[in-house]
Amino acid sequence: MSRIAARFSQLADRGRTALIPFVTAGDPNPDVTVPLMHAMVAAGADLIELGVPFSDPMADGPVIQRATERALAQGVSLSRVLEMVRDFRVQDQETPVVLMGYLNPIEVMGYTAFSEQASAAGVDGALIVDLPPEEGHDLIAMMRDCGLDLVNLIAPTSNPGRIARIGQVASGFVYYVSIKGVTGAAHLDVSTIADKVGQIRERIQLPVGVGFGIRDAETAAQVAKVADAVIVGSAIVGRIESLAETPERIPETIAGFLGDLRAAVDAADGVGHGSTSD
Repeated sequence: MSRIAARFSQLADRGRTALIPFVTAGDPNPDVTVPLMHAMVAAGADLIELGVPFSDPMADGPVIQRATERALAQGVSLSRVLEMVRDFRVQDQETPVVLMGYLNPIEVMGYTAFSEQASAAGVDGALIVDLPPEEGHDLIAMMRDCGLDLVNLIAPTSNPGRIARIGQVASGFVYYVSIKGVTGAAHLDVSTIADKVGQIRERIQLPVGVGFGIRDAETAAQVAKVADAVIVGSAIVGRIESLAETPERIPETIAGFLGDLRAAVDAADGVGHGSTSD
């Protein structure tokens, strides 16, 4: 059983919804990322989504685009991101880490090299925004051989046939994009999300995470009532951006914000606060 599957199984046994924060690796500088990852776990993160900087992040709104630009300016590459995961694993062998990014850096590294090096570094899976199931056979096979989960996006416009097709290749969990647009945009309609999550569960036997548009404890709690995981990105990255000139404050500040989200999600679940490993 993969680390991702094991974590979701533990959460299901306890009646808890996963909290998955997203941060861009290397933002605002490479030295912040690993301490921030540890701080987020201590604050209640169940999985970590680590963004791989890329020059054309088409699915991301302006907040995460600027984070990517800051990381690229620091010379952060896919290889450097894998080094960060390897450093994180020195102290944490339990928390799943999923890379989120785009196909181009993987193409440059090579499918075999990426899959082998990511697995060796302690990566558990990858969400590759611009890799449709129909065109990913070689990379999907290589990732599977190396024990890496492929986390797929499902859009609000995905029809039942498309959802079923995604379910044929996805593993770990699936990520439902709760709004039509880029990250950090629009207003959540929780009833619509609930309907779509139900449709997904009819066709895919994996946990369903919901992201894009979760801004605060209130929206996190609303989503926790209908999803298996609450995924928060722009609200975290925006706070990091505001502290770019005082990076030493970032881990504590983000941990405080995540702690509020964790408490709200646990309250929605009707369970007490505490980390998964308690």
